[in-house]
Amino acid sequence: MLPVFGANLCAIIRTVIIDPSKVSAMIGYTVLTGAIIPRPIGFISSISADGHVNLAPFSFFNAVCGEPPMVIFAPMNRNPPKDTLLNVKATGEFVVNIVSESIAGQMNQTAGDYPPNVNEFDVSKLTPLPSQLVRPPRVAESPVNMECKVRQIIELSDKPWGGHLILGEVLLFHVHDEILVDTVNYFIDPDKLSAIGRMGGPQYSKIHDRIEMVRPVITENR
Repeated sequence: MLPVFGANLCAIIRTVIIDPSKVSAMIGYTVLTGAIIPRPIGFISSISADGHVNLAPFSFFNAVCGEPPMVIFAPMNRNPPKDTLLNVKATGEFVVNIVSESIAGQMNQTAGDYPPNVNEFDVSKLTPLPSQLVRPPRVAESPVNMECKVRQIIELSDKPWGGHLILGEVLLFHVHDEILVDTVNYFIDPDKLSAIGRMGGPQYSKIHDRIEMVRPVITENR
């Protein structure tokens, strides 16, 4: 039985119940991406087995492990498959480039469905830089680059709105020194990083409005 407050709250709050198995996949995707916001953007550079460079943004992206550092991103299914997916399957390598406000428009230019022979560095006028441990180039204008090797690729769903999960281990970080608070602990100044996040639809967010909350310390009474 619910507490009185809980029962009253349930009487006040009206919800719409959405069963993803009974609505279109597009509705499920719209609710998912509209509710989970903002999402960090993995700006992924990759290269095909025959040397064609690709650069594309993914908002199904995050950090998932600290030791060793690992990241994930999830390309959605396309027909033909997305170049990034084909490239990482073929070479086992990619680079994550963090998107700052200063390159947001150029990042958006790379989101189009270009043919495999089109180099999005040329489309966006961003500058490729050689990586040290992997073949794909880095984005010079990005304040942080992460050279990664593929640890695992999982097919999540073969349906049209499905996709693959790509798990990568970060082999090397490149961080612009001007965004560091210090060069001992390597704290990154979020204002200088000025990263953007993905909202629902065509909207993006900035990170300038923040709140600070100190994590509680729990001590046992013995």
